[in-house]
Amino acid sequence: QVQLVESGGGLVQAGGSLRLSCVASGRTFSSYTMGWFRQAPGKEREFVAARAWTGSSTYYADSVKGRFTISRENAKNTVWLQMNNLKPEDTAVYYCAAVRFGSRPATPNDYDYWGQGTQVTVSS
Repeated sequence: QVQLVESGGGLVQAGGSLRLSCVASGRTFSSYTMGWFRQAPGKEREFVAARAWTGSSTYYADSVKGRFTISRENAKNTVWLQMNNLKPEDTAVYYCAAVRFGSRPATPNDYDYWGQGTQVTVSS
């Protein structure tokens, strides 16, 4: 069983930055593909970014490419999402997710474990 705890959300003006963190329990973190998803009110959960368990491969939704960066440090059981040049349309609850040896990082149904979510609000 893996538990994921997100932090770092908040209220920021358009053009600002936030850094989300997700800390995982357990001793096999390096074998998990880690993803970030988000869900805005009235919308379906959507893929944001992922870092493969192999370590070197990263994936981004087109809407965040060039603005968001996902990184991980296996020794700390942590994955981060650095969000720059935030826009009002980035407003959502952001979720961290994990799947062991995941090979389809943008597919939410593949993920086995989810955090509780952290709210990101971007004002115009």
